[in-house]
Amino acid sequence: MVNLSLAGRVALITGGSRGIGAATVKMFCQAGARVAFNYQKARKAAEQVVKDCGGEARCSAIQQELSSSEQARKLVAAALARFGRLDIVVANHGIWPPNDAPVDEMSPEQWRQTMAVNLDSVFGLIKHAVAQMKAQSKKEKGKKNSSAGHIVLISSTAGQRGEALHCDYAASKGALISMVKGLSTELAPHGIRVNCVAPGWVATDMAAPALDDPIVSKKVYATIPLGRAATPEEIAAPVLFLCTEHAGFITGEIFNVNGGAVLVG
Repeated sequence: MVNLSLAGRVALITGGSRGIGAATVKMFCQAGARVAFNYQKARKAAEQVVKDCGGEARCSAIQQELSSSEQARKLVAAALARFGRLDIVVANHGIWPPNDAPVDEMSPEQWRQTMAVNLDSVFGLIKHAVAQMKAQSKKEKGKKNSSAGHIVLISSTAGQRGEALHCDYAASKGALISMVKGLSTELAPHGIRVNCVAPGWVATDMAAPALDDPIVSKKVYATIPLGRAATPEEIAAPVLFLCTEHAGFITGEIFNVNGGAVLVG
């Protein structure tokens, strides 16, 4: 039988208390990984995820805001203090300002906040996680190991085709795609795979205002050939695959999970 196993691996997943993040945390734990994840305010939801994953021995929730490189450094350090190593990073967190904002009306504060959360903190995560992965690889040189590490960034169809009235969000998610392409070639010699999962509409709390609106949701579903939004688990599964030995020859890839809404090579 084919086994998508992460046994012996330690993963850090951001935004893990709900939605795509929570589904990914649970799936990684089911695959045998030990997982640290952060949350900002949803303590009860985070505690429930830990409980669902079998407790603190397998899963750890860390309260940490992510809107700067320094905060990301603290999160990486906390994950290392909890589990002693780091093999996988999934940058799933992000904000999508819900109100439409024409570019000539968008405040500089909104632009900076979106970039701080969606881009600056991701840079910090990668910077400090890669340093740890390189150190581990050097120390463990000669040991049988499928890879030195995996990094998966969660982008969006908005980063591929744009998003009118949300140019801040689209720009931040497009930047993640470019980061993946550059980092994949930079880090391949070190055995670190870097990939991206780009979801379309997903049934999460962030998308609920649109998907729960009968008029808006009808317009949304009309743009998706499969006629519905994804479940969080349908995004988590490709992320899991990209972090297993079965994806050992994949790096720099943009894995589209959008129901056919955006078709790009």
